Amino acid sequence: MSRSRRPLPFTPARRRAAGAVLTGALLLPLAACGEGSGDGAAGPDGTRLTVLAAASLTDVFKTAGAAYEKAHPGTELTFSFAGSQELVAQVSQGSPADVLVTADTKSMDRVKADTGTPTVIARNRLVIATGEGNPLKVDDLKDLADTRLKVVLAAPEVPAGKYSKQILDQQGIAVKPVSQEPNVRAVLSKVELGEADAGLVYRTDAESAKDKVDAVEIPDGQNAIARYPAATVKDSENAGAAAAFVAWLSSPEGQEILQDAGFQKP
Repeated sequence: MSRSRRPLPFTPARRRAAGAVLTGALLLPLAACGEGSGDGAAGPDGTRLTVLAAASLTDVFKTAGAAYEKAHPGTELTFSFAGSQELVAQVSQGSPADVLVTADTKSMDRVKADTGTPTVIARNRLVIATGEGNPLKVDDLKDLADTRLKVVLAAPEVPAGKYSKQILDQQGIAVKPVSQEPNVRAVLSKVELGEADAGLVYRTDAESAKDKVDAVEIPDGQNAIARYPAATVKDSENAGAAAAFVAWLSSPEGQEILQDAGFQKP
């Protein structure tokens, strides 16, 4: 007769091991597609940093990563971009990573036991993204309540979705989105492809696709400010190098790259 065995406790070591499997699965497609800014081989000192970053940082961090690697020979950066809620879940589950950058401070606060002290590196604001030429003449937030418009928003658990709900609620505007997306880049993609007439995205997202979408500005008094905190992950095996990259994001060179992409000063 077989004897039943009690499950082993989920210790920090086992949590990290499970996280390693999850992160390996998530990062493998990125490495295959060249998502890291390097050429796939670590430098002489073999320093590799894994940076988990909010989806709205996709384009600017590729540029920043290339500049950082050039200024720091021997360091290779690999980026994993997703909604902040997904990145926070990875860190909570012990996924091996060195740096975390989210699109809001509340997401970062959820993993404060797993990260170093965060530093806000940039700010952002929302705009209304429409098809090129704004064919349906969307002028302001009130137009999004028109049920004839196909409006897409980020899901409410995503920072961009939280900001969208905040500004719509403050203006008393009821919007029935045709879909709620897992990150802001998915919202942008829907508008780019013509699957939605309008969507709320960050100003920098609209700027990155300015040949495919138009951006309708939202007045400051009706808008929300998105703050991007960056922090090292406490379980990082490259703590010094991780801290150096976080510090560099606030340096003149790092700030110039962020601001050239449309991000505002912290």
